Amino acid sequence: MRWDNLSAPPDEGTPDGAAPAAPPLPLALPGAVARTFDTPGFAGMTFYEVQAKSIINRVPGQSRVPFEWTINPYRGCSHACRYCFARNTHTYLDLDAGADFDRKVIVKVNAGELVRRELAAPRWRGAHIAMGTNVDCYQRAEGRYALMPPIIEALRDFANPFSILTKGTLLLRDLPLLRQAAEVTRVALSYSVGFVDEALWRAVEPGTPGPRRRLEAVRQLTDAGFEVGVLMAPILPGLSDDEESIDATVAAVAASGATGVTPLPLHLRPGAREWYAHWLARDFPHLVPRYRQLYRSGAYAPQAYQREVTARVRMAARRHGLHRGEAGDNRRLPEPPPTPADQLTLL
Repeated sequence: MRWDNLSAPPDEGTPDGAAPAAPPLPLALPGAVARTFDTPGFAGMTFYEVQAKSIINRVPGQSRVPFEWTINPYRGCSHACRYCFARNTHTYLDLDAGADFDRKVIVKVNAGELVRRELAAPRWRGAHIAMGTNVDCYQRAEGRYALMPPIIEALRDFANPFSILTKGTLLLRDLPLLRQAAEVTRVALSYSVGFVDEALWRAVEPGTPGPRRRLEAVRQLTDAGFEVGVLMAPILPGLSDDEESIDATVAAVAASGATGVTPLPLHLRPGAREWYAHWLARDFPHLVPRYRQLYRSGAYAPQAYQREVTARVRMAARRHGLHRGEAGDNRRLPEPPPTPADQLTLL
């Protein structure tokens, strides 16, 4: 992802609730407007408001994912998932992939306007657009900035197919718009729920809605007529990959009315691997040797381990009536093979 498509917005003053003093700007975002807010949900966070120059991004061909275009209205994510593969993108902004990724969020305040403009361009051919594949577009900041409604409105007005993958229950706010869009184009919705253990959730995904709340959102969306798939991701070695954990998660997914479940074992790319390894060594030091063994060759666990975990999920899916064991059209996104740059280092 390149950042030369971003520029600073004009400073229109301090909105209600914003603290008067702003922290220094990253060198890669000269002139951006930095905001901090007094509300408890944003304690310790900084938002850098920018005017993006473009918003519909082409996915590099080597990514080998089943979509070519994405929209990312935010960079950085308050969900603070220890394992988030997008962490390393923050280093392109002279920010770190750890705490900065969780607490310093880039907000493309003109996202809705840009989407409408780019969809109207003669060169645009109405290709499917995926959202939520990098950082979550329904993270906490969306409650204040509300970038998604104008994005969905533009996609609806141009009858452009799109998909959303999220952990955010704020998606339900936009259910009327999603229904309108689904009347004129294909709308695919998926939730990410890797496990339902509450203690593990609080430890590894501290900024997200709880997994049960996400599955309640799945139920509301299915009751509204949407087919919603669940990406069971990530499945964490030694923490959520045993049969008991998998069975409990798949049972909860089935009860939510989801169309299927797609397993995805943990992978650890640069940026994410260091942050996750630091957390693991602090909270679960006894698991460090196992992770050294599993990820000694790169960012991805051995194929044998991945097949074993996937088989457990599929057997649980059959037990609980999710016979396909896959999330229909919301199928697993293929992952690139490990490279030397993905080598995992655990202290």
